[in-house]
Amino acid sequence: MENEPGVNEWGRHETDEERADRKWGELIQEVRVAQTGVQILFGFLLTVVFQQKYASLEETDKTIYIVTVVLGAAATGALIGPVSLHRLVSGQRVKAEAVEWASRMTFVGLLLLLATMTSSLLLILRVATHNEAVPWIVTGVVAWYALCWFVVPMWTRRRHTTK
Repeated sequence: MENEPGVNEWGRHETDEERADRKWGELIQEVRVAQTGVQILFGFLLTVVFQQKYASLEETDKTIYIVTVVLGAAATGALIGPVSLHRLVSGQRVKAEAVEWASRMTFVGLLLLLATMTSSLLLILRVATHNEAVPWIVTGVVAWYALCWFVVPMWTRRRHTTK
């Protein structure tokens, strides 16, 4: 099936450069949402160690906390990475490649954010409740995140994409 004149293979009236510009703008809007969340969570995590209760945590909880902070730092790096990438390659005529790499960093950042939120929830519920149901609750929340962040988008992509 042949495209109508002036319409690219994606069904749009745009050049490759215009497509890269559009995709970049969309990606940056998505990153803004994730960056805000991860930065607030990471900032909160950095304060926990300075609280009096921290010293009385079990070793397991301290380990979970340390893992959570490292995951939060990694997520922050991955989600801020696209901004640095854009700044360093701006004007070099590699926008399409920059969009591809920024998209990969964003996806990795979302996976790391999922891990950060999971370990944060695990730590908070362990400390707050000391309940044996905590792992089950965390598993349920992670399943919800996976459904919202990955399953529904992938289902939508598969169901509604013709290519």
